[in-house]
Amino acid sequence: MTKLESLKEDFNRAIGRLEEVLQLEKTDIIRDSAIKRFEITFELAWKTVKAYLETEHSSTCVSPRTCFQEAFRVGLIDYDEQWLRLIDDRNYTAHTYKEVLAEKVYADLPNALQAFQTLQRALEHTT
Repeated sequence: MTKLESLKEDFNRAIGRLEEVLQLEKTDIIRDSAIKRFEITFELAWKTVKAYLETEHSSTCVSPRTCFQEAFRVGLIDYDEQWLRLIDDRNYTAHTYKEVLAEKVYADLPNALQAFQTLQRALEHTT
């Protein structure tokens, strides 16, 4: 199994886990679990995009922002500011001890899930 295949598999599993927790009734524990699952899914998303770009386009990126910008450029995903907001949300997760930030991140998780699923579908059509 290649690195890209392995990352795609892990990314797909993480999406399922995020989707699962978002279907549960919200409590503080569910919110915190959903945020953690978002963090994991986000990390796998950009690392999978990075591996895809390296494998399929001989392109290198070193951060989530540069990887998503390159993914837009090569047409893997359409430009959508939601990806840039996800980067901000991921950065906020380090501060979710602040209730306001935790609630903000949690409220955006359904949109994050949709973005991840869009990327998942795009990656299904690649090698």
